Amino acid sequence: MLQHQEGRKVPAVTFRTRQDNQWKDVTTEQVFAGRTVIVFALPGAYTPTCSTTHLPRYNELAATFSGLGVDEIVCLSVNDGFVMAEWQKDQNAPNITFLPDGNGEFTQKMGMLVDKSGLGFGKRSWRYSMLVKDGVIVKQFIEPEKEGDPFEVSDADTMLKYLAPAVSAPEPAVIFTKPGCPHCARAKSLLESNGVAYEEVAIGKGITFSTIRAVSGRGTAPQVFIGGHLVGGAEELAAWFAGNRKLAA
Repeated sequence: MLQHQEGRKVPAVTFRTRQDNQWKDVTTEQVFAGRTVIVFALPGAYTPTCSTTHLPRYNELAATFSGLGVDEIVCLSVNDGFVMAEWQKDQNAPNITFLPDGNGEFTQKMGMLVDKSGLGFGKRSWRYSMLVKDGVIVKQFIEPEKEGDPFEVSDADTMLKYLAPAVSAPEPAVIFTKPGCPHCARAKSLLESNGVAYEEVAIGKGITFSTIRAVSGRGTAPQVFIGGHLVGGAEELAAWFAGNRKLAA
């Protein structure tokens, strides 16, 4: 049975990372000493839940966590440095630090190393998250031990509720843009200056004005969606942030 490690210090190990195409050793002392860090550990890079939900949501909420005193958010997996470096590029998650636990040393000392040989994975990390302050594990959320790949408690929103129950998670935002568009640049600047993390979908690479028209009913860029609702272009977004929170018709 997997055991919670709350109240204990994180294991002392050295992670062999790849940075700028070179090896760089990173110690747990460098990561955790005198700092508040969120760690979420997962079974493997490029796997579905990890890539589509677990990691992206922590990246989305990074600014919110920072405002609550979190210095860094770490994604940890029993993968080598090359795999983690390439996955980092693929994920476009600039707010997350990727740490490769290539030999599974940290994960084993945490008591979270499990056998995934049935999937051809070998030894991997069980999915969990934890809040670490100055090297001490303050809170840990371990997924229930059952078949498959449970994802119920180690998510970013659960961690946010633990840290600040009264704080609401920001609404997800998407902006459709076209290259060289000054109105698109203004809309992105408005989102950034108001602390709204967003995903940009640019025309090209299979995205056309027909795509924008199909999802928004409009054939111009930019078009901004917040919380699943169409806000509209740059002028409407400015009005939205000014307090006139009308949705586009």
